[in-house]
Amino acid sequence: MGFIYLEIINFVKSEAEVEDELDKVFFMLKNMSTLKTLPRIMNSAVFQRFFQLASYAKLTKEERTMYDISLKRKWDAEAVRMYQQEQQKRLEGLEKQLKEAIREAKKAEKEAKRVAITAKAEGKTQGKAEGLAEGEHKKSIETALNFKKMGLPIADIAKGTGLSIEEIEKLK
Repeated sequence: MGFIYLEIINFVKSEAEVEDELDKVFFMLKNMSTLKTLPRIMNSAVFQRFFQLASYAKLTKEERTMYDISLKRKWDAEAVRMYQQEQQKRLEGLEKQLKEAIREAKKAEKEAKRVAITAKAEGKTQGKAEGLAEGEHKKSIETALNFKKMGLPIADIAKGTGLSIEEIEKLK
């Protein structure tokens, strides 16, 4: 392993003569104090960052303080913007969930109405059947009462009306 020493003062290439990355580094180090803007040949992220750090190092204490405050405000604004975006995404998610819940509620309401209509129809049918059965029973009682008044035997009345002998005997 060996070391190569270069004295920056001895680096004499101009911007037009710079060829490779090592030349760019040496050019940057030698001319940093006189550069106002980053040369086009050094238009890469590494050199841009290096130039920013060197520019920051040149600032006075007051200028650094002002720059730091400005940078902090920029970061704060970015954090607020990111938080707002996050909240907007969260809000959109909640709105989507709400729409889904409303759609499910409407679907359940339709199903409940359908069930209620079916139950109502079944109730009507059952009510009619019960009403008919009750009407037939009353008619049988009426007929049995008439037969009893005519003096027919209770066993024959029971056979003809479908009522029990006990029910017929209770009739007056």
